[in-house]
Amino acid sequence: MRKQSVAIEMSVGRCHLLDLPWEDVLVTHIFCYLPLRQLVRLQRVSKQFYALIQVYLANCHTFDLTQIGPSLPKEAFCNILRDNKVLQNLSVQNCSDWVTDTELLPVIGQNQHLLRVDMRGCDRLTRHSLVAVSLSCTHLQYLGLAHCEWVDSLSIRSLADHCGGLRSIDLTACRQLKDEAICYLSKKCLKMRSLSVAVNANITDVSVEEVAKNCRELEQLDLTGCLRVRNDSIRTVAEYCPKLQSLKVNHCHNVTESSLDPLRKRNVEIDVEPPLQRALVLLQDVVGFAPFINLQI
Repeated sequence: MRKQSVAIEMSVGRCHLLDLPWEDVLVTHIFCYLPLRQLVRLQRVSKQFYALIQVYLANCHTFDLTQIGPSLPKEAFCNILRDNKVLQNLSVQNCSDWVTDTELLPVIGQNQHLLRVDMRGCDRLTRHSLVAVSLSCTHLQYLGLAHCEWVDSLSIRSLADHCGGLRSIDLTACRQLKDEAICYLSKKCLKMRSLSVAVNANITDVSVEEVAKNCRELEQLDLTGCLRVRNDSIRTVAEYCPKLQSLKVNHCHNVTESSLDPLRKRNVEIDVEPPLQRALVLLQDVVGFAPFINLQI
């Protein structure tokens, strides 16, 4: 798309695109359908387009850098969101190469209406960003922190104290966290519906049982790779979480079918196949290889 042709060719009837009311028509009914990558490009067309896009970005409720994060200069990120105070959804996933507290803190500080924040994989941030989220975004409902190994007990306690309405949190591979932090979180965030503490060898039955007893609305629980979780806590989950829809216990070697079977009978989706089904799959594999074995013999 040629820069010079955009302002000339994009017209409606006899008036140019920029002649239409900006906030009433362009921002509300047109630019909301354009991907962020295209909006950033439009800024370079002319001074008028730059001003127009800034108006749009200052009023948008969702800012998702999942697709263009790696290629966006951090200076551009700060500039794009400098006037926005109405964000509800912010995703800086895939921005791990450049996003730090320096870039994120100003955005968090001026957007107190955030409901969803996704920082998954942002390993250059620190606990200061999470504390800022907890202090500024008291209406937060979703938080993604997977593979953020800087997340510690102190920052989780701050989150729990200020964001009691949290519905979903992804703490996959946050390996600093232990039972104490998860127990505290569960006692404060009683509306929790989705929780992942996967890939954390520190998590035991203690925190899983506390989550089950406090978070009765729980629908999704991911314990993948939690090697110290056992049958007792899974039975507690089955007893106290009637709304559970999905349970992930792959690589939880101390969790057996005796605790999973009651959940299967309730049609809970479990990522580990029943023993009989696993045996049938293994048998099929053996039968499938039989001709090759005979051929070799």
